[in-house]
This record gives sequence, C-alpha cells and structure tokens, in this order.
Amino acid sequence: MNPNPDTPINTHADPNTQVRLRVAVVSAGRVGAVLGAALRAAGHTIIATCATSEESRERAENLLPGTPILPAPEAVAAADLVLLAVPDDQLTDLVSGLAATGSWRAGQIVVHTSGAHGLAAVQPAAHAGALTAAIHPAMTFTGWSLDLKRLTGCPFAVTAQGPAMMVAQTLAVEMGGEPYPLADAARPLYHAALNHGANHMTTIIAQALKALTAAGISDPAAFIAPLVHAALERSLQEGPAAVSGPVRRTDAGTVVTNLDALAADPDLTDTAETFSQMSVHTARLLNDADLLSERDAQSIIAAAKLY
Repeated sequence: MNPNPDTPINTHADPNTQVRLRVAVVSAGRVGAVLGAALRAAGHTIIATCATSEESRERAENLLPGTPILPAPEAVAAADLVLLAVPDDQLTDLVSGLAATGSWRAGQIVVHTSGAHGLAAVQPAAHAGALTAAIHPAMTFTGWSLDLKRLTGCPFAVTAQGPAMMVAQTLAVEMGGEPYPLADAARPLYHAALNHGANHMTTIIAQALKALTAAGISDPAAFIAPLVHAALERSLQEGPAAVSGPVRRTDAGTVVTNLDALAADPDLTDTAETFSQMSVHTARLLNDADLLSERDAQSIIAAAKLY
C-alpha cells in the first residue's frame, strides 16, 4: 500500500518491499477491531485505536494486542490511514468534530466502513487534502478472530473517486476481500437491500422458532434449520421459483388456518401480522414472475388480509 496516488500500487508485490501504513482504528467495535487485525496481518502497523466500552477494550486486547488506546484526535493525527468503523448515525458528527480539532491533514487516507453513507460523510477530511473512500464488507461480524477467515473472498462495496479508488480497492484486497465498485448515490439502496435480506430474515426465523416452541417443540431449531438452509440455497439459485408451500399451491384455506393458529396465541400476534404481510408479498412476487395467476394471487391476498 502506498499513500502516494502518483505511485502505482502492486498488490502482488513482496510485502517486505511495499510501503506499510500507520493505521488508526476508530473504533474497536465488531467491525473495526476485525478489519484492523486484517490490516495488521497484511503488514500495516496499527498505531492506535479508540475504545470506550468494556467490550471494545476487550476486543482491542484480543485482536489488536499491544495497540495504544487513545482519544480519536490523537489517534487520527498520528496516522497515515484512518479506518472509521463507528455506527452510521455517529459517522458524520465524528468526521466534522475531528475537522474542527484540525486532526485531518493532506496525504492521509480516510476510509469509513458504513454501508449506508457515501463520500459526503468524509468530505471534511477531503477538504483538508485527504484521500477518502467508503469500503463496506458485506458480512455480519461477531467481533472475534473467526471473522478474519470469513473475510476471505468477502465482497467489499467500494466507493471512491480518482486515485482513491485504486487505494480503496487495494485495501479491500489486503483485508482478504473482493472489491466491487459502487456508485456513491447507490449506497443507501445497496445498504437497504442487505439490511432487508439479512436482518429481516433473522426476525422471521426468530418468530418461527417462537411459534414452534409455543406448539410444544422442544428443539425448534432442529425442525426449521433444514428448511431454512434449503430455502436460502434454492432462493439464491432459482429466485421466486424456490417458493413452496400454501401460497405457491394457492391453498388460501391453509393460509387462513395458519393465521388463525398464530392469532389465537396472544404472544404470537406480531408473528401473525408478519405472516399476513409476507403472504401478500409472496403472492405478488409469484404473480410478477408468472408463477401464479392474477386470480390465484388475489385469492391468497384476500385470505391473508383477514389479519
């Protein structure tokens, strides 16, 4: 890695012959600590991190041993590369606050890991002459060493302009990932898609496990795991054609029976609501894919909207 954009970067060169960067990780959360460890493994020097909570200090000790824990302005001022891995809602204020303290300088590389934000979030650093980029690994982080192996081949959505794009892509490769350029304006939609696909899936599975427990199943995960794994694999390969069950079969009566069972339990009313909405959206999905006629789709929608 070379902070000078006028000098070509050879990602296949001998690490001992490449310029190594002094890196500040702000902060040692689940993402920052892991990516900091990945950069250290690539040969960079982690000169400082920020850690205010007990959990972040523990992560820093485990993944970035020996790294000084400093206030953000001190950490940033000493770094060639600043990795900003803070919650989305904190990013803009943090960057602006550091600008007010004069922490940014020309020649620095400033990278944030937010999926939802683009380059505007680090504009104050760019105004000071820093190269700026947004790098988002499409992965769920635990915050522990097992994440380092999972970074291998992980897609990284990379947003940058001019020479910073080459620098950002190289960083993604050095951390083990596969860089994919993403337009700045597309980042909010990109992040919404990942959030919907991953996190809302977790919500649905949690509701299903709760319903199975209410039905008297002592090990609900054992029952749903093979279905979920198969459904995910088929969905990625086949798209809407992977849908099975009463909606695909146009069994409107079964949809009503399912909803009746869920609604009858006061602790499962939220699950009944989710089931109703998802049945409607699944019917529309199948209709759009020409896998369910308009008449059959409306039959399912009418049944599902009883709740």
